[in-house]
Amino acid sequence: MKHVFLTGVPGVGKTTLVKKVCAAVVPASGFYTEEVRERGRRVGFDVVTLTGDRGRLSRLGARSSSAGRECRVGQYVVDVQSFESLALPLFSDTREGSKRLFVIDEIGKMELFSQAFILAVRQTLDSSSCSILGTIPVPKGKPLALVEEVRSRQDVNIFMITKENRDVIFDDILSAVRECLK
Repeated sequence: MKHVFLTGVPGVGKTTLVKKVCAAVVPASGFYTEEVRERGRRVGFDVVTLTGDRGRLSRLGARSSSAGRECRVGQYVVDVQSFESLALPLFSDTREGSKRLFVIDEIGKMELFSQAFILAVRQTLDSSSCSILGTIPVPKGKPLALVEEVRSRQDVNIFMITKENRDVIFDDILSAVRECLK
């Protein structure tokens, strides 16, 4: 296997596990998504790089800064321009020489509004210089083409994260990631 992806229902702990693996494996680059809360209420999501830079991914009912049509997922408006300006430059790390870990948390509906992101993910999946540790949503409703591509690849190991296994599956995920980096 060359890549490791975690899947599971929202809020089950995928991002927490990704962060724990990143703390144990260096070098790593990439990004994760994080809830934005105000007064205890979720108002959106940010994209956060592993170096700590942060940008807007979406907000409740906010106006999108993207030109053209408004990109929405449920009640959230996706800021494609903000997402691309922070996430896309990170993919340049995947073309450097030594084998490294690249984090993509997540390949979901919001991120898939970016055609440039879709292309960058496909190129990175086919790259020989890095392995991906990523997250994908559980299938629900209309299939997401790139998510289904990831699921069907022979070089991808997928871990289903549940409330029952999330506290005991870390060592298996870490072993799989370390094996990818050999």
